[in-house]
Amino acid sequence: MQAEPVLVAGLIEACRATIAANTDHLCALDCAIGDGDHGTNMQRGCEAVSAERVALSSLPFPDAVEKIGMTLVMNIGGAAGPLYGTLLMEIGRELRARDGAADFPVVLKSAIDAVAKRGRAHAGDKTLLDVLYPVQDALAQHSPLNDIARRAELSASLTAAMKAMRGRASYLGDRSIGHVDPGASSCALLTTAICRYLGENHLE
Repeated sequence: MQAEPVLVAGLIEACRATIAANTDHLCALDCAIGDGDHGTNMQRGCEAVSAERVALSSLPFPDAVEKIGMTLVMNIGGAAGPLYGTLLMEIGRELRARDGAADFPVVLKSAIDAVAKRGRAHAGDKTLLDVLYPVQDALAQHSPLNDIARRAELSASLTAAMKAMRGRASYLGDRSIGHVDPGASSCALLTTAICRYLGENHLE
């Protein structure tokens, strides 16, 4: 397996690149049911993390993940910053508390539950949780990386049939049905980028 500094830097770049390539797409999704700025907000957050990648790569992996979460909170606007930030900060804290002995699906489940609590949301509310929970389930079943990525993409697409129950999209009521949730889409894109990077570098 790669040394942690290389792994952290590689994952940061993979995530930055996929958001940069899909900024307009995410903004278009958000224009339909939100403020239209999810793509630019995510891009700003990823660029802020990328700007700190050298310092982040020098940290122990749990500390780097927690710091990335803090950076996202400070740089991503709207609800996405606190939600993505909470996810990563909790993952980092859980990994550090368990001293590397944790089963990652268990760590991820705890972090996702923290996101749900922070956003006062549940699976089926048309949020990024509708991608995170299926991804965690796939990880717990030891699914191959390609299958995890496909599960994320499918789960994001399924949010189109859901009625938004949280966030600005919830104000639209039934009119939110028929549109993919932007947060779910960015979550699927990031999951796919991470899975691709790990697969290409033989880190399954």
